[in-house]
Amino acid sequence: MNKIKISAVAYTNTKAFIYGLEHSEIINKIDLSLDIPSDCAAKVISGEVDLGLMPVAAIPLVPNANIVADYCIGSDGAVNSVFIFSDVPIEEIKTLRLDSHSRTSNNLAKVLLKFYWEQEVEFTIESSAKTDAIVLIGDRTFGKKDDYAFIYDMGEEWKNFTGLPFMYAAWVANKEISQEFKDEFNAALKFGLAHRMDVLQDLPKTPNFDLEDYLYNKLQFEVTEDRKKSLKMFLGYIEKL
Repeated sequence: MNKIKISAVAYTNTKAFIYGLEHSEIINKIDLSLDIPSDCAAKVISGEVDLGLMPVAAIPLVPNANIVADYCIGSDGAVNSVFIFSDVPIEEIKTLRLDSHSRTSNNLAKVLLKFYWEQEVEFTIESSAKTDAIVLIGDRTFGKKDDYAFIYDMGEEWKNFTGLPFMYAAWVANKEISQEFKDEFNAALKFGLAHRMDVLQDLPKTPNFDLEDYLYNKLQFEVTEDRKKSLKMFLGYIEKL
């Protein structure tokens, strides 16, 4: 049997999923690689892998895209790892540096700035560019909130804007995946979520950051109807940018 090639994100927010896959029989049926979100998306789009935990903003670029799991990376309000960090208040931001690791968070920043805050902002991806604000995501944000004058948690701001939860990344395939595999895959992900305390024990402690609160409260992992509605709305806003 050919192994299913899977790309997953290497961030802390995915550790429970990885734990579940590595501690289930399904590990013998998959070829798993760990990547940053943008590379994960690129691999699914190009067909280098069969499915991946990829930024939702890239879903329209995937041939035959279909969400294959009941689980995702989401939040209902503040997520505490997807930020606009700024030297000035939101209404004074004129320039913003995007995060090279993520397509979803960059687009979420653009959507919020244009349609929620109604700000005209110039964007750059140049890492050396001096800007009023930056997008920063994932583990690189842990314990960094005190380093900036103004912080905007984009999960919280999306909730303020739409009243809906958000889905940052979903398990997306570029081909038909058998129901048998999907059932086994979902069971492995569920197993991992049930063992978050084991995952926590293996994670390095981070100053000024509550990992347990992050994995159990800030992050939400279910693909709900509200989250699907939110995804459709988000992709619609991206088309209007």
